[in-house]
Amino acid sequence: MAERETVTPYDEAMDALSSLITKRTRADKSNNGDRFELLGDYVKILELDEAISQMKIIHVAGTKGKGSTCTFAESILRNCGFRTGLFTSPHLIDVRERFRLDGVDICEEKFLAYFWWCYDRLKEKTTEDVPMPSYFRFLALLAFKIFSAEQVDVAILEVGLGGRFDATNVVQKPVVCGISSLGYDHMEILGYTLGEIAGEKAGIFKYGVPAFTVPQPDEAMRVLEENASKLDVPLRMAPPLDASLLNGLKLGLEGEHQYSNAGLAIALCSTWLQRTGHLEINYLDQTGPLPEQFIKGLTMANLQGRAQIVPDPYINSETSGDLVFYLDGAHSPESMEVCARWFSLAIGEDNQQKTLGFQPPDSSGSAVEFLPGHHDGRSIKNSAQILLFNCMSVRDPQLLLPRLMKTCASRGVYFKKALFVPNVSLYFKVGSHVSLTGAQVDLSWQFALQRVWENLMQGDKGGEAKNTDAGSEDVKDDTELSARSCENSAVFSSLPLAIKWLRESVQQNQSLRFQVLVTGSLHLVGDVLRIVKK
Repeated sequence: MAERETVTPYDEAMDALSSLITKRTRADKSNNGDRFELLGDYVKILELDEAISQMKIIHVAGTKGKGSTCTFAESILRNCGFRTGLFTSPHLIDVRERFRLDGVDICEEKFLAYFWWCYDRLKEKTTEDVPMPSYFRFLALLAFKIFSAEQVDVAILEVGLGGRFDATNVVQKPVVCGISSLGYDHMEILGYTLGEIAGEKAGIFKYGVPAFTVPQPDEAMRVLEENASKLDVPLRMAPPLDASLLNGLKLGLEGEHQYSNAGLAIALCSTWLQRTGHLEINYLDQTGPLPEQFIKGLTMANLQGRAQIVPDPYINSETSGDLVFYLDGAHSPESMEVCARWFSLAIGEDNQQKTLGFQPPDSSGSAVEFLPGHHDGRSIKNSAQILLFNCMSVRDPQLLLPRLMKTCASRGVYFKKALFVPNVSLYFKVGSHVSLTGAQVDLSWQFALQRVWENLMQGDKGGEAKNTDAGSEDVKDDTELSARSCENSAVFSSLPLAIKWLRESVQQNQSLRFQVLVTGSLHLVGDVLRIVKK
């Protein structure tokens, strides 16, 4: 087959979009504000002023949980019968995931039509003083165009980064605002104290517009309250959802922390319904049972790359072992801990179900096809836990990796091997036709991650010994594919090589079930999904 694939119209749009990626790093100091006032010019060029002012918007900022909160809110209001538009970031596999209409990614045909409509107008009208908008700004403007043209009843906007200077903050009069859980992330842009970070997030508050938040550290809460009172914003705390209100059903998104995000989404949706005059469905007083539509919305919500379980379709589990990926885009110390708790619980349930002859669900909400076959004694396997990790170099692995390892260890889960890889997604390129095996890659960051891990393992004497008690056997391990292999870890020069090694290890260790936790970066999670689901 010819090596060069034909470039499709969609690829052409991705190339045009890639041309807007100006900064090779988000820590570039000029990001702060980045001439925020230009957004008004772009809105005028695209003639979106009136459309945005008439949109009935829910606007959500936060460090952790803002994507989940937006996902729950969209699902609730869609189940209440409204036409919904949801704008989130980042995307995992395809940029169209950022724009959901009625819970579904925008189709390619509509995407291309709206994309070129915006891109061509901006290309024609921008000048030296008002240059083309940068990548994320363009995507936010495109979201406004899509949602106005598609006449959504509600637009739910997730802030990309921070709040005050984020492109979504061109909105002047949202119906209600939300601030999800705050923590330390993007400090190089947003500030090094929780107070400074809270101040940036509170930048989405608008005069007199009600806002909700979740329980926050004192320092952050104080800053949110100060900012709210200056703008006459009624700021209230949304309590976490009481699980008993779901009538025995489970939230659509996994993990205990989701009850806090669900509580925030309920408050945002109730207020939106009240302020837009839809009083027939309500849960403002928070007493009595949850409306049926809310329960359906909360239990049907799904989000790729958050607590998602995907068995590797490449492996026939009846004949050649098992390979299952547990994907979670955690990338802050707090979310690492949550991710570790989820993984420990999920592999316990998975091993129990396998022993009983059940298959784990694909928790992305989509059905997974399994090869038929009865489960006799042969399929009761020992399991080996592997970590597949990368994080952005602005994050501190000394904060992330110990949290992950210790939380897992406290639940009796010890990693046989940690694999460190660079991301496939180039930060200056968008699109599925991006090469999956790059040219020479600088692996110095991955080697640094490996050193942190090996030092942790040395410090955690006896961790491996505890693991062997469970009857797990050593992985027959031929790591010649790797750039550097140590006792407890390996660095691979590309993700496809790491996955090749995993698949080969499964073939060589057929009595083992490989359970691979993929975390540290949503980009890495997206790259793995792209390869595994191909």
